[in-house]
Amino acid sequence: MFSMKVLLSDYTCFFFPSQCRAIQRSNCYHREGHKASCEYGDAIYMLLFGAVQILMSQIPDFHNMEWLSVIAAIMSFTYSFIGFGLGVAQVIENGTIKGSIAGVSAATTANKLWLAFEALGDIAFAYPYSIILLEIQDTLKSPPPENKTMKKASMISIFITTFFYLCCGCFGYAAFGNNTPGNLLTGFGFFEPYWLVDLANACVVLHLVGGYQIYSQPVFAFVEGWFSRKFPSSGFVNNFHSFKLPLIPPLHINLFRLCFRTVYVASTTAVAMAFPYFNQVLGVLGALNFWPLAIYFPVEMYFVQMKIGAWTRKWIVLRTFSFACLLITIAGLLGSIEGLISAKLG
Repeated sequence: MFSMKVLLSDYTCFFFPSQCRAIQRSNCYHREGHKASCEYGDAIYMLLFGAVQILMSQIPDFHNMEWLSVIAAIMSFTYSFIGFGLGVAQVIENGTIKGSIAGVSAATTANKLWLAFEALGDIAFAYPYSIILLEIQDTLKSPPPENKTMKKASMISIFITTFFYLCCGCFGYAAFGNNTPGNLLTGFGFFEPYWLVDLANACVVLHLVGGYQIYSQPVFAFVEGWFSRKFPSSGFVNNFHSFKLPLIPPLHINLFRLCFRTVYVASTTAVAMAFPYFNQVLGVLGALNFWPLAIYFPVEMYFVQMKIGAWTRKWIVLRTFSFACLLITIAGLLGSIEGLISAKLG
């Protein structure tokens, strides 16, 4: 589970440079025309993202992240509405629905199959919140009971995210058909109004700063807690040093936290720079995460909690469901790995 959290926290490094580059490209297309060659590199933005996250990673824990979570949520709603609205506007402007029920065409049947498998991995990536569900629940106050609040929040969030996923995905494909980019805002799908596209991408950038921390804080807590228990007498691991700077509250610095979190951010940034492939990486991470954390462990815990006997009807149904999801995960992983290798070699 720890390695999966590390991998999932990498994903924001892939989005960040693409959004910053998209802002530059949007402005370039606006100045030079849609046929202009507006290409920009990724490395500088990945390094910038890593530098920002080194600072943000010094936030102690989830309980100190409320302000960042609020900002990230507002940004998420903003760029989702913009993407949805631009897709609808493009369909209206076209006067027709592009694409087909068969989806994007491929050179061979094998390529089509690999793309379908890769898409399964991307879909699996769409609902990865099970990794941080318990950590978020731990920050809630009672009454009412935390689990009841979290259950209600989960139902609402799943409904809202599914609505936006379907709307953006369906209207994006209806707007561009087989030419639909992997990321509507950066692909490059929308050119005008360029200022609105820039605003949406800027919102994604701010959202990702918080998103990285949401996925990384559980890793920080796990590693630092383990070292604290393993070396209770170590001053390097357990001691805090206070620093007072003008106009801000006192800073409490722990040397182990500073070193570990810096190395962690640097390593994830290096992985992102080595494999800067948007859809393929999302598919791999989604497949790795989906079955074990979203299906297998919850099903097994339900069996233990509810004392479900073997070979009962409920046991058979849930086992069948788990096995089917395992097959989907394997297919998504294979397709995404094939796409990643092809992109790397290409």
